[in-house]
Amino acid sequence: MPRVAKDQGLNRGSFSAFSCPHCPRVLKNQSGLTQHVNSCHYRPTRLLTHHSVGISTANSEAGTQPPDNAARARKEVHPHLNGLPCDTNGKPLPPGTPPAPQDNHTPGDSSDWSPFASCVAFETAELLYKKIQMSEGNINSILELWAASLVKHNDEPPFRSAESLYATIDAITIGDAPWQCASVQYDGPRPETNAPVWMDCEFHVWYRNPIVVLRSMVANPDFKGKVDEAPFREFSYEGKREWRDFMSGNWSWRIADLIVKECGLKNVEGASLVPIILGSDKTTVSVGTGNTEFHPLYFSFGNAHNDLRRSHRGALLPIAFLAMPKTGNEHEKDSAFRTFRRQLFHTSLSFILSPLRPGMLSPILMRWPDGHLRRSILNLAIYIANYPEQALISSIVSGWCPVCTANPSDLDGSPACARCRELTDLLATHFGAKFLWETYGIVIDVVPFTNDFPRADVHRMICPDLLHQLVKGTFFNHIVLWITEYLVRMHGSARAAVILDDIDLRIAAAPPFPELRCFAEGRNFKQWTGDDCKALMKVYLPCLVGHLPSEIIRTLRYFMDFYYILQRKSHNEDMLPELSSALTDFHITREVFRTSGVRPTGFSLPREHSLAHHADMIPEFGSPMGYCSSITEAKHIIAVKEPWRRSNRNDPVSQMVQTNERLDKLEAAHADYTARGMLRGTAYMAALAEVARTPNQVDVEGEDDDGGPLFDPDVLADVRLAQRSLDALGAFIDFPNLHVCIRRFLFSELHPNDPRPLDDIPLEDLPLFYSPISVRASAIATFRSLSDPSGVNGMKREHIRAVPLWRGEYKRYDCVFIEHDATKPGMRGLWVARVRLFMTFKYHDTEYPCALVSWFSNVGDVPDSDTSMWIVEPDTLPCGSQFMSVVHVNTILRLAHLMPVYGDSFLPLDFHFSYMLDHFSNFFVNKYVDCHANEIAF
Repeated sequence: MPRVAKDQGLNRGSFSAFSCPHCPRVLKNQSGLTQHVNSCHYRPTRLLTHHSVGISTANSEAGTQPPDNAARARKEVHPHLNGLPCDTNGKPLPPGTPPAPQDNHTPGDSSDWSPFASCVAFETAELLYKKIQMSEGNINSILELWAASLVKHNDEPPFRSAESLYATIDAITIGDAPWQCASVQYDGPRPETNAPVWMDCEFHVWYRNPIVVLRSMVANPDFKGKVDEAPFREFSYEGKREWRDFMSGNWSWRIADLIVKECGLKNVEGASLVPIILGSDKTTVSVGTGNTEFHPLYFSFGNAHNDLRRSHRGALLPIAFLAMPKTGNEHEKDSAFRTFRRQLFHTSLSFILSPLRPGMLSPILMRWPDGHLRRSILNLAIYIANYPEQALISSIVSGWCPVCTANPSDLDGSPACARCRELTDLLATHFGAKFLWETYGIVIDVVPFTNDFPRADVHRMICPDLLHQLVKGTFFNHIVLWITEYLVRMHGSARAAVILDDIDLRIAAAPPFPELRCFAEGRNFKQWTGDDCKALMKVYLPCLVGHLPSEIIRTLRYFMDFYYILQRKSHNEDMLPELSSALTDFHITREVFRTSGVRPTGFSLPREHSLAHHADMIPEFGSPMGYCSSITEAKHIIAVKEPWRRSNRNDPVSQMVQTNERLDKLEAAHADYTARGMLRGTAYMAALAEVARTPNQVDVEGEDDDGGPLFDPDVLADVRLAQRSLDALGAFIDFPNLHVCIRRFLFSELHPNDPRPLDDIPLEDLPLFYSPISVRASAIATFRSLSDPSGVNGMKREHIRAVPLWRGEYKRYDCVFIEHDATKPGMRGLWVARVRLFMTFKYHDTEYPCALVSWFSNVGDVPDSDTSMWIVEPDTLPCGSQFMSVVHVNTILRLAHLMPVYGDSFLPLDFHFSYMLDHFSNFFVNKYVDCHANEIAF
């Protein structure tokens, strides 16, 4: 068959692989890498890096991660604020000078566990307080049981009680930033009689010194290699600009020039710029009891790489819980109360951030993750917030844009200029409050907190937000609801309900995929989180095909293209026109909702208007993933919701800040112990080493009796099945031709240069094979996924399943991408296959980890015109059965997600997603299932 002939070009002989230096593609051999690099349409962004990818073991990640800071073609660092290391007097150090000793421990000391007595004590505290979050009573109980077991040995546990555990954590000095409470009260004009209660109330603001938090954050040794000490510009080989992390943006370079001009070159030469990133968002922890809303203020620094900030490894911390004034219904809408709330917000921010001001005027000495001291000068940079919070921060009227002066009645059509502090001050000197409110949307009776800090402009700190403005806003609150209303208008309520029910069935029937939520009831539930909306985006488009006209399908497709371009971890000059083109096409095609009567008044919506500013923000601040509110939303769980649940609900904020302080100390201690080489392995392994036993004498769960993996590390078994003979295995999977496929596979391995198609080779010329075969239920693909949530180095792993009975309920045979031509972009260089079996066997003392796969072929030479997704169909034999062959696991790139081309047919009510891949003739290759799939395949 043609597929077998094509298989001969695959290199299956090694378990190593190579990463394209310019895109997320993975190449299986050096020659394929060279060809692909020369033709890569992303070229060039990154020098060549080698790493092991493809199918790998669970413990191989540490040795396979490529350096995340691999050099670009040309990197230009700011000539003056270039982050040179210095001594304790601020004098530059000669190149190669080691870091100055730190005060908290002796350099190289790997035995000082203070304030803990030992490694066991630290890991016990980390386990009970941070990981399990055990209550005080349960801690006391488990420590008593532990003590009882040690009485006969005349020994005792590392802590006598929960109180002693808490006291030890509190004694950690690293990362210590105590919380304080300030009381605020209204002192403005009051009515002579019947003053509102809120005028007499005291409002509490919990905060901690931001400079202390910043010093601890920047000095974290765990961040070594993940921060940029200076503004820089990156260029490709063609001289085109590229943006990724915050310090690569124009803002950092421009502010550095301004600092040199304002402070004088002599005072700042060689210093580091430290941009301050803030974020706030009200969150609700419970809807059933009182004191359920909190308003945390988060703090980070722009030198940290985006993935570090997103991974919450201490690069984003809460520094305040802001007051939330409330009053009765009678005074809720009073202008005086609303003004007081705004003023309280800005006054609180100015007060909390005031310790940073001296560091904005002249450099201060700070220790950095590499251990060096650097003269560092601070500057407010960006504020992460959703739209209501942006309106509050920028002191504008709700409905207006916080970035430009576009009129809310025609946000995308009216002429507008950029808002800035100078413009607001100029208007305030010539016009009254009412005129500014109505004409420019300015709330003039509130002074933004940024006015108290040098080089700060609140309007230029506002950045568009992917989560609330695109995912929750434009997609879920706009497009999804408009589609529902369109169906009602076109078909009537009864028929629309039938179509919507079928769309829900299609959503519920989506095949499983890592990190893809199962919507058992489709869209029919009320409490939608940001993650729910993102999950719906992944499968929504193919579920609409056949029920809606192509104009609406294309509207969603252009929006999705716009969103996925923004989702990328790095951007270059060529992507900005793509972004603008996708937005223009979206604006054109969404007119179908206006002409159909769904949006007769148009689309003057602040959240959709914000899409126009994204293309400008990428050159300014780098990739939008570094300042998306999903970062602070995720932090709510750790910093607000879990500490609230651990409190006794009586004055919860005081208990929540104590919990946050202890968690930060444990995080800082962990990083310090790791940097000193004290946390290699577990406490148990360290104890064995102390009694002259080596760690490899301990049986490790998941390995064979002989201490090694079951077979070559390129395959990892979740479930081990008994070894079977070739004939028995073929009968078990109902594929009697298995032995022929294996013999053809072995021929291609032994004779890789044979030009003949495998189908033309006589059976008698194929190698004879009678060895037993070990069967595996799954494999793990480890690959670099820069734009998806992943490890700090961009590494991601996913299970590929091939089981006849998954979770005791249904069969599961996953689909995968297999690379066949590294020189061709996207799907033109990939095949799609469905894994039917993972197996390993030996032939002439060589072990072969393989997969039996059934194949799909592309339908046509171009993607579908409406969805922009490729369509594939199963390859079948003349008898009607699916065409299958054996491939080496090293040819598998990663999972692929297929969605059926439904057309206008309706699914049966009892249709189960496990039937999906067997009951349709054509499938979309879902490029929206995650960012990595979007990039490598399209």
